[in-house]
Amino acid sequence: MTAAPKTITAAILVIGDEILSGRTKDQNIGFIADYLTGVGIDLKEVRIVPDVEEEIVAAVNVLRHRYTYLFTTGGIGPTHDDITADSVAKAVGVSIGVDQRAVDLLLTRLKKEDLNEARLRMCRIPEGADLILNPISAAPGFKIGNVMVMAGVPRIMQAMLASVVETLETGAKMLSESVEAGLPEGAYAKGLEETDKKYPDVSIGSYPHFNTSGGGFNNQIVLRSKNPDSLAAAKADVEAMLETLKKERGEA
Repeated sequence: MTAAPKTITAAILVIGDEILSGRTKDQNIGFIADYLTGVGIDLKEVRIVPDVEEEIVAAVNVLRHRYTYLFTTGGIGPTHDDITADSVAKAVGVSIGVDQRAVDLLLTRLKKEDLNEARLRMCRIPEGADLILNPISAAPGFKIGNVMVMAGVPRIMQAMLASVVETLETGAKMLSESVEAGLPEGAYAKGLEETDKKYPDVSIGSYPHFNTSGGGFNNQIVLRSKNPDSLAAAKADVEAMLETLKKERGEA
């Protein structure tokens, strides 16, 4: 009997008052979701919290225990409100201080005399953490336990994510198929529900979308599974169900 594919899960914690106020539009959640799906890590939850220590600590401690991995974005810059590193250290119960490894990285981009107090804030790393390299501006993120702490700037975050994911365990990749329904959702809702029950390892959803080539809105049925055989069988059942309904409606 073939063993079930291993499931690796993750959450994203977005940190920053600027996201909650709407002043900055998040560009990281979608990118991380796509990236993790592509390597076989299932994103299960996303939270956004302000630059408030107790809020960050509480969220980190819930999410790191609930999922295989936790990815955070934001709050590791040089200003007074960049408190993510301190908050994560508090959450996991370790001390934090200026890390010479991080200093050395910054000195590849800066002169020693330019390494002021503000820039040294970006070198404060929790005890026992591994650095996440930042090839864009040198100031690193860090990984401690199952928590990955990354920058909020999208280009830097993307580089950090690519670097750290190489060190993580991944699971079976999610496969996806889509079927253009060609019918209103009300016509096939019952049949789709029956198919969904028949294949418990396949996620099935119906999504309206606008047809840019004309014709207004259409409905697309999306099927997702880590089991290729179940996915193929479920897709075939959906297609057969839709074909039957179209014939009954005289639309085939």
